[in-house]
Amino acid sequence: MSNLIIAPVVLPAVLAPFILMVIRHHLDLQRIFSMAGSIALVCISLVLTHQASGGEIQVYELGDWPAPFGIVLVLDRLSALMVLLTSVLGLCVNLYVISTDWDKRGEHFHPLFQFQLMGVCGAFLTGDAFNLFVFFEVLLIASYGLMIHGGGADRLRAGMQYVVYNLLGSTLFLFALGTIYAVTGTLNMADLAVRIAELPADDTALIRVGAVLLLLVFCIKAAVLPLHFWLPGSYANAPAPVAALFAIMTKVGAYSILRMYTLVFGPELALSAGLVGQWLLPAALLTLAVGMVGILGSRDISKLAVFAAIGSMGTLLIAIALFTPLATGAAIYYIVHSTLATAMIFLVSDLIIERRGKEIKPAPRMAQNGLISALFFVAAIALAGMPPLSGFLGKLMVLQASTGTPHQTLIWSVILIFSLVAIIGFARAGSLIFWKTTDPMEDLDLEEVQVAPLQTQGTVMVFVPIFALLFGLVALTIFAEQAIEYANATAEQLFDTSAYIDAVLGETAK
Repeated sequence: MSNLIIAPVVLPAVLAPFILMVIRHHLDLQRIFSMAGSIALVCISLVLTHQASGGEIQVYELGDWPAPFGIVLVLDRLSALMVLLTSVLGLCVNLYVISTDWDKRGEHFHPLFQFQLMGVCGAFLTGDAFNLFVFFEVLLIASYGLMIHGGGADRLRAGMQYVVYNLLGSTLFLFALGTIYAVTGTLNMADLAVRIAELPADDTALIRVGAVLLLLVFCIKAAVLPLHFWLPGSYANAPAPVAALFAIMTKVGAYSILRMYTLVFGPELALSAGLVGQWLLPAALLTLAVGMVGILGSRDISKLAVFAAIGSMGTLLIAIALFTPLATGAAIYYIVHSTLATAMIFLVSDLIIERRGKEIKPAPRMAQNGLISALFFVAAIALAGMPPLSGFLGKLMVLQASTGTPHQTLIWSVILIFSLVAIIGFARAGSLIFWKTTDPMEDLDLEEVQVAPLQTQGTVMVFVPIFALLFGLVALTIFAEQAIEYANATAEQLFDTSAYIDAVLGETAK
Protein backbone atom coordinates (compact mmCIF):
# COMPACT_ATOMS: atom_id res chain seq x y z
CA MET A 1 0.00 0.00 0.00
CA SER A 2 1.60 3.24 -1.18
CA ASN A 3 1.00 6.29 0.98
CA LEU A 4 1.52 8.47 -2.08
CA ILE A 5 -2.03 7.76 -3.27
CA ILE A 6 -3.50 10.02 -0.60
CA ALA A 7 -1.08 12.87 -1.30
CA PRO A 8 -3.21 14.55 -4.03
CA VAL A 9 -5.96 14.94 -1.41
CA VAL A 10 -3.86 15.72 1.66
CA LEU A 11 -1.47 18.21 0.06
CA PRO A 12 -4.12 20.79 -0.99
CA ALA A 13 -6.13 19.98 2.15
CA VAL A 14 -3.17 21.07 4.30
CA LEU A 15 -2.15 24.01 2.12
CA ALA A 16 -5.60 25.61 1.97
CA PRO A 17 -6.11 26.19 5.72
CA PHE A 18 -2.43 27.10 6.13
CA ILE A 19 -2.75 29.85 3.53
CA LEU A 20 -6.08 30.96 4.95
CA MET A 21 -5.09 31.11 8.61
CA VAL A 22 -1.36 31.82 8.64
CA ILE A 23 -0.45 33.92 5.59
CA ARG A 24 -3.76 35.39 4.45
CA HIS A 25 -2.40 38.97 4.69
CA HIS A 26 0.69 38.22 2.60
CA LEU A 27 -0.20 37.74 -1.04
CA ASP A 28 3.37 37.06 -2.12
CA LEU A 29 3.68 34.22 0.38
CA GLN A 30 0.29 32.89 -0.70
CA ARG A 31 1.49 32.80 -4.29
CA ILE A 32 4.74 31.05 -3.38
CA PHE A 33 3.05 28.32 -1.35
CA SER A 34 0.21 27.90 -3.82
CA MET A 35 2.61 27.55 -6.77
CA ALA A 36 4.88 25.22 -4.82
CA GLY A 37 1.85 23.09 -3.97
CA SER A 38 0.73 23.03 -7.62
CA ILE A 39 4.19 21.98 -8.83
CA ALA A 40 4.43 19.31 -6.13
CA LEU A 41 0.98 18.02 -7.14
CA VAL A 42 2.12 17.65 -10.76
CA CYS A 43 5.21 15.72 -9.62
CA ILE A 44 3.14 13.41 -7.39
CA SER A 45 0.63 12.85 -10.20
CA LEU A 46 3.40 11.93 -12.63
CA VAL A 47 4.73 9.31 -10.21
CA LEU A 48 1.22 7.92 -9.61
CA THR A 49 0.51 7.75 -13.35
CA HIS A 50 3.79 5.92 -13.91
CA GLN A 51 2.86 3.43 -11.18
CA ALA A 52 -0.63 2.90 -12.60
CA SER A 53 0.55 2.54 -16.20
CA GLY A 54 1.70 -1.02 -15.51
CA GLY A 55 -1.90 -2.09 -14.93
CA GLU A 56 -1.68 -2.80 -11.20
CA ILE A 57 -4.58 -1.39 -9.18
CA GLN A 58 -3.42 0.06 -5.86
CA VAL A 59 -5.65 0.58 -2.85
CA TYR A 60 -5.08 2.92 0.11
CA GLU A 61 -7.06 2.00 3.24
CA LEU A 62 -7.56 4.98 5.54
CA GLY A 63 -6.76 4.05 9.13
CA ASP A 64 -5.90 0.52 7.95
CA TRP A 65 -9.61 -0.28 7.90
CA PRO A 66 -10.18 -2.77 5.06
CA ALA A 67 -12.98 -2.34 2.52
CA PRO A 68 -15.93 -2.43 2.59
CA PHE A 69 -15.92 -1.23 6.24
CA GLY A 70 -13.29 1.47 5.86
CA ILE A 71 -12.76 4.32 3.41
CA VAL A 72 -10.50 3.44 0.50
CA LEU A 73 -8.79 5.36 -2.24
CA VAL A 74 -8.17 3.44 -5.45
CA LEU A 75 -5.50 4.16 -8.04
CA ASP A 76 -5.96 2.67 -11.48
CA ARG A 77 -5.12 3.94 -14.93
CA LEU A 78 -8.20 6.14 -15.21
CA SER A 79 -8.00 7.78 -11.78
CA ALA A 80 -4.25 8.38 -12.21
CA LEU A 81 -4.78 10.00 -15.60
CA MET A 82 -7.56 12.26 -14.28
CA VAL A 83 -5.47 13.36 -11.29
CA LEU A 84 -2.54 14.14 -13.60
CA LEU A 85 -4.83 16.13 -15.89
CA THR A 86 -6.21 18.06 -12.91
CA SER A 87 -2.77 18.89 -11.56
CA VAL A 88 -1.43 20.10 -14.93
CA LEU A 89 -4.52 22.22 -15.49
CA GLY A 90 -4.27 23.59 -11.95
CA LEU A 91 -0.64 24.58 -12.45
CA CYS A 92 -1.41 26.41 -15.71
CA VAL A 93 -4.38 28.25 -14.20
CA ASN A 94 -2.45 29.18 -11.07
CA LEU A 95 0.41 30.60 -13.14
CA TYR A 96 -2.03 32.59 -15.28
CA VAL A 97 -3.85 33.96 -12.23
CA ILE A 98 -0.62 35.12 -10.65
CA SER A 99 0.80 36.63 -13.84
CA THR A 100 -2.41 38.62 -14.48
CA ASP A 101 -3.01 39.58 -10.83
CA TRP A 102 -6.45 37.99 -10.89
CA ASP A 103 -5.83 36.92 -7.29
CA LYS A 104 -5.71 40.60 -6.27
CA ARG A 105 -9.29 41.24 -7.38
CA GLY A 106 -10.82 39.46 -4.41
CA GLU A 107 -9.91 37.65 -1.23
CA HIS A 108 -8.93 34.09 -0.50
CA PHE A 109 -8.36 32.98 -4.08
CA HIS A 110 -5.52 30.59 -3.26
CA PRO A 111 -7.19 28.76 -0.34
CA LEU A 112 -10.31 28.24 -2.46
CA PHE A 113 -8.16 27.12 -5.36
CA GLN A 114 -6.46 24.49 -3.19
CA PHE A 115 -9.79 23.27 -1.80
CA GLN A 116 -11.01 22.96 -5.38
CA LEU A 117 -8.02 20.76 -6.30
CA MET A 118 -8.63 18.66 -3.20
CA GLY A 119 -12.29 18.07 -4.13
CA VAL A 120 -11.55 17.16 -7.74
CA CYS A 121 -8.61 14.84 -6.94
CA GLY A 122 -10.63 13.19 -4.17
CA ALA A 123 -13.55 12.54 -6.52
CA PHE A 124 -11.22 10.80 -8.96
CA LEU A 125 -9.48 8.66 -6.35
CA THR A 126 -12.25 7.59 -4.03
CA GLY A 127 -13.53 4.02 -4.14
CA ASP A 128 -16.66 4.82 -2.17
CA ALA A 129 -19.91 6.31 -3.50
CA PHE A 130 -20.62 8.29 -0.33
CA ASN A 131 -17.19 9.89 -0.40
CA LEU A 132 -17.74 10.69 -4.05
CA PHE A 133 -20.70 12.73 -2.79
CA VAL A 134 -18.53 14.35 -0.11
CA PHE A 135 -15.87 15.37 -2.62
CA PHE A 136 -18.60 16.68 -4.93
CA GLU A 137 -19.71 18.98 -2.10
CA VAL A 138 -16.15 20.11 -1.35
CA LEU A 139 -15.55 21.12 -4.95
CA LEU A 140 -19.02 22.72 -5.14
CA ILE A 141 -18.36 24.97 -2.12
CA ALA A 142 -14.91 25.93 -3.35
CA SER A 143 -16.12 26.53 -6.88
CA TYR A 144 -18.87 28.85 -5.63
CA GLY A 145 -16.27 30.97 -3.82
CA LEU A 146 -14.06 31.03 -6.90
CA MET A 147 -16.98 31.88 -9.17
CA ILE A 148 -17.88 35.07 -7.34
CA HIS A 149 -14.22 36.02 -6.88
CA GLY A 150 -13.89 39.72 -7.63
CA GLY A 151 -17.56 40.44 -6.95
CA GLY A 152 -20.15 42.10 -9.17
CA ALA A 153 -23.92 41.78 -9.32
CA ASP A 154 -23.96 39.59 -12.44
CA ARG A 155 -21.40 37.26 -10.97
CA LEU A 156 -23.30 37.00 -7.68
CA ARG A 157 -26.59 36.32 -9.49
CA ALA A 158 -25.00 33.65 -11.66
CA GLY A 159 -23.36 32.18 -8.56
CA MET A 160 -26.70 31.85 -6.79
CA GLN A 161 -28.17 30.09 -9.80
CA TYR A 162 -25.15 27.80 -9.87
CA VAL A 163 -25.48 26.93 -6.20
CA VAL A 164 -29.24 26.32 -6.31
CA TYR A 165 -28.96 24.06 -9.32
CA ASN A 166 -26.08 22.09 -7.86
CA LEU A 167 -27.81 21.76 -4.50
CA LEU A 168 -30.70 20.19 -6.36
CA GLY A 169 -28.20 17.77 -7.84
CA SER A 170 -26.76 17.06 -4.39
CA THR A 171 -30.23 16.30 -3.04
CA LEU A 172 -30.85 13.83 -5.85
CA PHE A 173 -27.44 12.33 -5.14
CA LEU A 174 -28.41 11.73 -1.49
CA PHE A 175 -31.73 10.17 -2.50
CA ALA A 176 -29.90 7.87 -4.91
CA LEU A 177 -27.34 6.82 -2.29
CA GLY A 178 -30.07 6.25 0.30
CA THR A 179 -32.01 4.06 -2.11
CA ILE A 180 -28.95 2.02 -3.06
CA TYR A 181 -27.81 1.65 0.56
CA ALA A 182 -31.29 0.53 1.66
CA VAL A 183 -31.14 -2.37 -0.78
CA THR A 184 -27.47 -3.38 -0.62
CA GLY A 185 -26.26 -2.16 2.81
CA THR A 186 -23.02 -0.79 1.36
CA LEU A 187 -21.70 2.16 -0.63
CA ASN A 188 -18.24 0.85 -1.38
CA MET A 189 -18.14 0.70 -5.19
CA ALA A 190 -16.46 -2.70 -5.42
CA ASP A 191 -18.79 -4.17 -2.79
CA LEU A 192 -21.77 -2.64 -4.58
CA ALA A 193 -20.70 -4.33 -7.80
CA VAL A 194 -20.65 -7.73 -6.06
CA ARG A 195 -23.94 -7.31 -4.19
CA ILE A 196 -25.93 -5.84 -7.06
CA ALA A 197 -24.80 -8.65 -9.37
CA GLU A 198 -26.14 -11.16 -6.82
CA LEU A 199 -29.56 -9.51 -6.38
CA PRO A 200 -32.55 -11.64 -7.42
CA ALA A 201 -34.24 -10.32 -10.54
CA ASP A 202 -37.44 -9.53 -8.57
CA ASP A 203 -35.56 -7.21 -6.16
CA THR A 204 -33.95 -4.89 -8.66
CA ALA A 205 -36.65 -2.22 -9.07
CA LEU A 206 -35.29 0.06 -6.33
CA ILE A 207 -31.72 -0.36 -7.51
CA ARG A 208 -32.76 0.65 -11.01
CA VAL A 209 -34.36 3.77 -9.54
CA GLY A 210 -31.10 4.51 -7.74
CA ALA A 211 -29.14 3.97 -10.95
CA VAL A 212 -31.38 6.39 -12.86
CA LEU A 213 -31.11 9.04 -10.13
CA LEU A 214 -27.33 8.73 -10.10
CA LEU A 215 -27.22 9.08 -13.87
CA LEU A 216 -29.29 12.28 -13.59
CA VAL A 217 -26.86 13.68 -11.00
CA PHE A 218 -23.82 12.91 -13.12
CA CYS A 219 -25.53 14.35 -16.19
CA ILE A 220 -26.14 17.60 -14.28
CA LYS A 221 -22.43 17.75 -13.40
CA ALA A 222 -21.50 16.95 -16.99
CA ALA A 223 -23.87 19.66 -18.33
CA VAL A 224 -25.81 17.28 -20.55
CA LEU A 225 -28.80 18.75 -22.35
CA PRO A 226 -31.42 19.52 -20.99
CA LEU A 227 -29.68 19.57 -17.58
CA HIS A 228 -27.04 22.07 -18.69
CA PHE A 229 -28.87 25.32 -17.85
CA TRP A 230 -26.61 26.14 -14.92
CA LEU A 231 -23.47 26.20 -17.06
CA PRO A 232 -23.80 29.04 -19.64
CA GLY A 233 -24.61 31.78 -17.12
CA SER A 234 -22.24 30.46 -14.46
CA TYR A 235 -19.15 29.98 -16.61
CA ALA A 236 -19.73 33.12 -18.70
CA ASN A 237 -19.85 35.29 -15.55
CA ALA A 238 -17.07 33.53 -13.66
CA PRO A 239 -13.54 34.96 -13.90
CA ALA A 240 -12.07 33.46 -17.07
CA PRO A 241 -9.17 31.67 -15.29
CA VAL A 242 -11.71 30.11 -12.92
CA ALA A 243 -13.81 29.02 -15.91
CA ALA A 244 -10.62 27.47 -17.34
CA LEU A 245 -10.16 25.51 -14.11
CA PHE A 246 -13.82 24.48 -14.32
CA ALA A 247 -12.96 22.69 -17.58
CA ILE A 248 -12.18 19.71 -15.36
CA MET A 249 -15.46 20.03 -13.39
CA THR A 250 -17.71 18.73 -16.15
CA LYS A 251 -15.21 15.90 -16.62
CA VAL A 252 -15.92 14.82 -13.03
CA GLY A 253 -19.47 14.05 -14.18
CA ALA A 254 -18.20 12.17 -17.23
CA TYR A 255 -15.68 10.26 -15.08
CA SER A 256 -18.40 9.29 -12.60
CA ILE A 257 -20.59 7.91 -15.40
CA LEU A 258 -17.66 5.86 -16.69
CA ARG A 259 -16.76 4.57 -13.25
CA MET A 260 -20.22 3.73 -11.91
CA TYR A 261 -21.69 2.34 -15.13
CA THR A 262 -18.81 0.02 -15.90
CA LEU A 263 -18.10 -1.17 -12.35
CA VAL A 264 -21.35 -1.02 -10.36
CA PHE A 265 -24.07 -0.94 -13.03
CA GLY A 266 -22.12 -2.75 -15.72
CA PRO A 267 -23.53 -3.17 -19.23
CA GLU A 268 -23.79 -6.93 -18.69
CA LEU A 269 -26.29 -6.50 -15.81
CA ALA A 270 -29.92 -7.05 -16.78
CA LEU A 271 -31.17 -4.33 -14.40
CA SER A 272 -29.07 -1.60 -16.02
CA ALA A 273 -28.72 -2.98 -19.54
CA GLY A 274 -29.06 -0.17 -22.07
CA LEU A 275 -29.70 2.40 -19.33
CA VAL A 276 -26.84 4.71 -20.19
CA GLY A 277 -26.99 4.37 -23.96
CA GLN A 278 -30.75 4.82 -24.30
CA TRP A 279 -30.83 7.96 -22.19
CA LEU A 280 -27.45 9.44 -22.81
CA LEU A 281 -26.90 9.14 -26.55
CA PRO A 282 -29.81 11.37 -27.71
CA ALA A 283 -28.96 13.89 -24.98
CA ALA A 284 -25.28 13.89 -25.99
CA LEU A 285 -26.15 14.46 -29.65
CA LEU A 286 -28.37 17.40 -28.67
CA THR A 287 -25.65 18.75 -26.37
CA LEU A 288 -23.17 18.73 -29.24
CA ALA A 289 -25.66 20.42 -31.58
CA VAL A 290 -26.64 23.14 -29.11
CA GLY A 291 -23.02 23.84 -28.19
CA MET A 292 -21.88 24.26 -31.77
CA VAL A 293 -24.90 26.37 -32.77
CA GLY A 294 -24.24 28.47 -29.67
CA ILE A 295 -20.72 29.21 -30.95
CA LEU A 296 -22.20 30.48 -34.20
CA GLY A 297 -24.78 32.63 -32.44
CA SER A 298 -22.57 34.09 -29.68
CA ARG A 299 -22.24 37.87 -29.52
CA ASP A 300 -19.96 37.68 -26.53
CA ILE A 301 -16.53 36.00 -26.37
CA SER A 302 -17.29 34.54 -22.91
CA LYS A 303 -20.45 32.88 -24.21
CA LEU A 304 -18.52 31.58 -27.22
CA ALA A 305 -16.05 29.83 -24.93
CA VAL A 306 -18.89 28.44 -22.82
CA PHE A 307 -20.73 26.98 -25.81
CA ALA A 308 -17.45 25.54 -27.09
CA ALA A 309 -17.16 23.74 -23.74
CA ILE A 310 -20.73 22.44 -24.03
CA GLY A 311 -20.18 21.21 -27.60
CA SER A 312 -16.97 19.52 -26.56
CA MET A 313 -18.81 17.71 -23.76
CA GLY A 314 -21.39 16.57 -26.31
CA THR A 315 -18.72 14.83 -28.40
CA LEU A 316 -17.23 13.24 -25.30
CA LEU A 317 -20.59 11.97 -24.06
CA ILE A 318 -21.44 10.44 -27.44
CA ALA A 319 -18.39 8.23 -27.02
CA ILE A 320 -19.33 7.37 -23.44
CA ALA A 321 -22.92 6.57 -24.42
CA LEU A 322 -21.76 3.90 -26.87
CA PHE A 323 -20.28 2.04 -23.89
CA THR A 324 -17.91 -0.34 -25.66
CA PRO A 325 -14.21 -0.65 -24.83
CA LEU A 326 -13.29 0.92 -28.19
CA ALA A 327 -15.64 3.89 -27.64
CA THR A 328 -14.50 4.28 -24.05
CA GLY A 329 -10.88 4.43 -25.24
CA ALA A 330 -11.92 7.23 -27.60
CA ALA A 331 -13.72 8.99 -24.74
CA ILE A 332 -10.65 8.84 -22.50
CA TYR A 333 -8.41 10.27 -25.24
CA TYR A 334 -10.99 12.98 -25.91
CA ILE A 335 -11.29 13.86 -22.19
CA VAL A 336 -7.64 14.93 -22.15
CA HIS A 337 -7.94 16.87 -25.40
CA SER A 338 -11.20 18.54 -24.44
CA THR A 339 -9.94 19.68 -21.03
CA LEU A 340 -6.77 21.27 -22.43
CA ALA A 341 -8.53 22.89 -25.40
CA THR A 342 -11.42 24.24 -23.32
CA ALA A 343 -9.08 25.74 -20.74
CA MET A 344 -7.04 27.32 -23.52
CA ILE A 345 -10.04 29.04 -25.14
CA PHE A 346 -11.09 30.48 -21.76
CA LEU A 347 -7.62 31.91 -21.10
CA VAL A 348 -7.35 33.34 -24.63
CA SER A 349 -10.82 34.84 -24.16
CA ASP A 350 -9.59 36.53 -21.01
CA LEU A 351 -6.72 38.13 -22.92
CA ILE A 352 -9.22 39.47 -25.46
CA ILE A 353 -11.68 40.72 -22.83
CA GLU A 354 -8.97 42.55 -20.91
CA ARG A 355 -7.87 44.37 -24.06
CA ARG A 356 -11.05 45.16 -26.01
CA GLY A 357 -14.09 44.04 -24.01
CA LYS A 358 -16.18 40.92 -24.38
CA GLU A 359 -18.46 41.86 -27.28
CA ILE A 360 -17.73 40.23 -30.63
CA LYS A 361 -17.72 43.29 -32.86
CA PRO A 362 -15.17 45.46 -34.66
CA ALA A 363 -13.04 47.53 -32.28
CA PRO A 364 -9.64 49.22 -32.33
CA ARG A 365 -6.69 46.92 -32.80
CA MET A 366 -5.56 45.57 -29.45
CA ALA A 367 -2.10 45.04 -28.09
CA GLN A 368 -0.40 41.79 -29.17
CA ASN A 369 -3.17 41.30 -31.73
CA GLY A 370 -1.13 38.94 -33.91
CA LEU A 371 -0.07 36.59 -31.14
CA ILE A 372 -3.51 36.45 -29.53
CA SER A 373 -5.21 35.86 -32.89
CA ALA A 374 -2.83 32.94 -33.54
CA LEU A 375 -3.64 31.41 -30.16
CA PHE A 376 -7.37 31.91 -30.76
CA PHE A 377 -7.04 30.24 -34.16
CA VAL A 378 -5.24 27.22 -32.67
CA ALA A 379 -7.80 26.85 -29.86
CA ALA A 380 -10.61 27.14 -32.40
CA ILE A 381 -9.33 24.39 -34.70
CA ALA A 382 -8.69 22.19 -31.65
CA LEU A 383 -12.25 22.59 -30.39
CA ALA A 384 -13.81 22.29 -33.85
CA GLY A 385 -11.89 19.04 -34.36
CA MET A 386 -9.92 20.18 -37.39
CA PRO A 387 -6.53 18.67 -38.36
CA PRO A 388 -3.76 18.55 -37.42
CA LEU A 389 -4.44 18.76 -33.66
CA SER A 390 -5.69 16.09 -31.27
CA GLY A 391 -9.34 17.13 -31.59
CA PHE A 392 -9.33 15.75 -35.13
CA LEU A 393 -7.89 12.43 -33.93
CA GLY A 394 -10.35 12.29 -31.04
CA LYS A 395 -13.33 12.82 -33.32
CA LEU A 396 -12.00 10.21 -35.76
CA MET A 397 -11.79 7.75 -32.87
CA VAL A 398 -15.38 8.50 -31.86
CA LEU A 399 -16.58 8.07 -35.47
CA GLN A 400 -14.65 4.82 -35.78
CA ALA A 401 -16.11 3.53 -32.51
CA SER A 402 -19.65 4.21 -33.76
CA THR A 403 -19.11 2.33 -37.03
CA GLY A 404 -21.39 -0.67 -37.27
CA THR A 405 -23.74 0.50 -34.52
CA PRO A 406 -27.45 1.12 -35.25
CA HIS A 407 -26.89 4.85 -34.74
CA GLN A 408 -23.85 5.19 -36.99
CA THR A 409 -25.48 7.39 -39.62
CA LEU A 410 -27.00 9.72 -37.03
CA ILE A 411 -23.76 10.05 -35.05
CA TRP A 412 -21.63 10.68 -38.13
CA SER A 413 -24.12 13.23 -39.46
CA VAL A 414 -24.38 15.18 -36.21
CA ILE A 415 -20.63 15.25 -35.55
CA LEU A 416 -19.67 16.25 -39.11
CA ILE A 417 -22.43 18.80 -39.69
CA PHE A 418 -22.00 20.56 -36.37
CA SER A 419 -18.21 20.54 -36.65
CA LEU A 420 -18.74 22.60 -39.79
CA VAL A 421 -21.10 24.89 -37.86
CA ALA A 422 -18.41 25.35 -35.21
CA ILE A 423 -15.80 26.22 -37.82
CA ILE A 424 -18.10 28.88 -39.29
CA GLY A 425 -18.82 30.24 -35.81
CA PHE A 426 -15.16 30.50 -34.84
CA ALA A 427 -14.28 32.03 -38.23
CA ARG A 428 -17.00 34.65 -37.83
CA ALA A 429 -15.85 35.57 -34.32
CA GLY A 430 -12.18 35.62 -35.30
CA SER A 431 -12.72 37.86 -38.32
CA LEU A 432 -14.77 40.37 -36.29
CA ILE A 433 -12.31 40.45 -33.39
CA PHE A 434 -8.96 40.38 -35.14
CA TRP A 435 -9.37 41.54 -38.72
CA LYS A 436 -12.26 44.01 -38.83
CA THR A 437 -10.56 46.44 -36.51
CA THR A 438 -11.51 50.10 -36.43
CA ASP A 439 -9.53 53.27 -36.06
CA PRO A 440 -9.75 54.52 -32.44
CA MET A 441 -9.77 58.14 -33.62
CA GLU A 442 -12.87 57.48 -35.71
CA ASP A 443 -14.66 55.44 -33.11
CA LEU A 444 -17.53 57.20 -31.49
CA ASP A 445 -17.13 55.21 -28.27
CA LEU A 446 -13.57 56.39 -27.79
CA GLU A 447 -13.69 56.41 -24.01
CA GLU A 448 -14.97 52.88 -23.91
CA VAL A 449 -12.35 51.44 -26.26
CA GLN A 450 -9.52 53.21 -24.48
CA VAL A 451 -10.04 50.89 -21.56
CA ALA A 452 -7.48 48.56 -22.88
CA PRO A 453 -6.50 48.67 -26.49
CA LEU A 454 -2.82 48.85 -25.69
CA GLN A 455 -2.98 47.55 -22.19
CA THR A 456 -0.50 44.72 -22.36
CA GLN A 457 -1.50 43.14 -19.06
CA GLY A 458 2.09 42.79 -18.15
CA THR A 459 4.56 40.38 -19.34
CA VAL A 460 5.33 37.42 -21.41
CA MET A 461 4.48 35.31 -18.34
CA VAL A 462 0.80 35.75 -19.22
CA PHE A 463 1.35 33.63 -22.32
CA VAL A 464 3.37 30.87 -20.65
CA PRO A 465 0.38 28.89 -19.28
CA ILE A 466 -1.48 29.23 -22.59
CA PHE A 467 1.53 27.91 -24.49
CA ALA A 468 1.80 25.12 -21.92
CA LEU A 469 -1.77 24.06 -22.72
CA LEU A 470 -0.96 24.32 -26.42
CA PHE A 471 2.13 22.19 -25.86
CA GLY A 472 -0.12 19.59 -24.22
CA LEU A 473 -2.38 19.51 -27.29
CA VAL A 474 0.60 19.21 -29.63
CA ALA A 475 2.15 16.46 -27.50
CA LEU A 476 -1.19 14.62 -27.47
CA THR A 477 -1.07 14.75 -31.28
CA ILE A 478 2.60 13.84 -31.78
CA PHE A 479 2.48 11.02 -29.26
CA ALA A 480 -1.01 9.97 -30.31
CA GLU A 481 -0.03 6.33 -30.71
CA GLN A 482 1.18 6.09 -27.11
CA ALA A 483 -1.75 8.13 -25.81
CA ILE A 484 -4.28 5.95 -27.65
CA GLU A 485 -2.57 2.81 -26.36
CA TYR A 486 -2.87 4.15 -22.80
CA ALA A 487 -6.51 5.13 -23.38
CA ASN A 488 -7.41 1.72 -24.82
CA ALA A 489 -5.60 -0.09 -22.00
CA THR A 490 -7.52 2.10 -19.52
CA ALA A 491 -10.80 1.19 -21.20
CA GLU A 492 -9.96 -2.52 -21.02
CA GLN A 493 -9.14 -2.14 -17.33
CA LEU A 494 -12.47 -0.38 -16.73
CA PHE A 495 -14.43 -3.22 -18.30
CA ASP A 496 -12.41 -5.87 -16.44
CA THR A 497 -14.24 -5.25 -13.17
CA SER A 498 -12.94 -8.39 -11.45
CA ALA A 499 -9.44 -6.91 -11.16
CA TYR A 500 -10.83 -3.78 -9.44
CA ILE A 501 -13.04 -5.82 -7.09
CA ASP A 502 -10.22 -8.19 -6.16
CA ALA A 503 -7.85 -5.29 -5.49
CA VAL A 504 -10.32 -3.48 -3.22
CA LEU A 505 -11.99 -6.36 -1.40
CA GLY A 506 -9.12 -8.86 -1.47
CA GLU A 507 -10.05 -12.01 0.43
CA THR A 508 -13.46 -10.56 1.30
CA ALA A 509 -14.50 -10.92 -2.34
CA LYS A 510 -13.83 -14.66 -2.32
